[in-house]
Amino acid sequence: MTEFKSKIRTIQWIDTYSRMVDQTLFPYEFKYVDIKGGQEMFDAIRTMIVRGAPAIGIAGAHGVVLYAQELEKENLSRDEFVKKLLEKADYMATSRPTAVNLMWAVEKQKEVIKNSKSDIKGLIEELKQNGIKLENEDIEINKKIGDYGAEVVPKGATILTHCNAGALATVGYGTALGVVRSAFANDPAVQVFADETRPRQQGARITTLELTMDGIPTTLITDGMCSYFMKKGMIDMVVVGADRIAANGDTANKIGTYTVAIAAKYHNVPFYIAAPLSTIDTSIKTGAEIPIEERSHDEVTHINGKSICAEGVNIINPGFDVTPHELITGIITEVGILRPDYTKSIAEAFKK
Repeated sequence: MTEFKSKIRTIQWIDTYSRMVDQTLFPYEFKYVDIKGGQEMFDAIRTMIVRGAPAIGIAGAHGVVLYAQELEKENLSRDEFVKKLLEKADYMATSRPTAVNLMWAVEKQKEVIKNSKSDIKGLIEELKQNGIKLENEDIEINKKIGDYGAEVVPKGATILTHCNAGALATVGYGTALGVVRSAFANDPAVQVFADETRPRQQGARITTLELTMDGIPTTLITDGMCSYFMKKGMIDMVVVGADRIAANGDTANKIGTYTVAIAAKYHNVPFYIAAPLSTIDTSIKTGAEIPIEERSHDEVTHINGKSICAEGVNIINPGFDVTPHELITGIITEVGILRPDYTKSIAEAFKK
């Protein structure tokens, strides 16, 4: 498999702070920001300066280090330091509720805290190195996902995506767009149709940006157009990311994904999820147990700070929906493509 190198590094630990791309500024500005405090990281996750389940996970891991550095200045005993740091870690994990990678990465840091025999300074260094390790592993995992996914991409395929599951949703390669990148590396005839993804337009603002940066042919469509193009035979497959996958394969992803999956099923278009095993939450049996984040009403009522609807209208703004496993052709992971029966294939994947 030819390697395709993304030009983007979304998040990276540098010495004593976390550097990340500010994704609230797209498409008007590409800017890195340095996050130097624990609460600052909590807010960066909550306000979507950093977004995308794998990237949020790394941000959470970095956040634990930032809290540790702050607590070091309080001259606590080691036991007091550990107790407070574990409390801060639990708090960091609440910054957003749906993407399980956040909780997963924080738990990885909590394991370091609980198992370390070092003094405070040594423990902080262990947390830093574990965060860097998780960063590097994310890129390698995404490349494996990309290569496995590329195997099921037809020659010259047009791939529909929804939201952004690319380099900017991960450390630097992408899950769904990792599949696109790996496929495009061997077949330059591959192209993408990108849903705009209301209400925050991640498809329009972010997916189109990073794919055009990489020279991958991309067509932007509105969310309501997907079934039109499927009926015309212009979509060969759908690949999307995920924020949490239940043990039976039910998958939470950006709102509107379920609609795309229904349209794909009706038109016999293969519908794939691309996600690392860290996105699979085997502690929950079905998607009914996945918490769905309700986001600000302003995301729906305003674009670029200007109202687009009647004042006083009622608003409901769930950030995610759950696609039933019956609509999913396969789940592309770093250990291969999982197929139905997902309860069995997911359990077997974790045994690997």
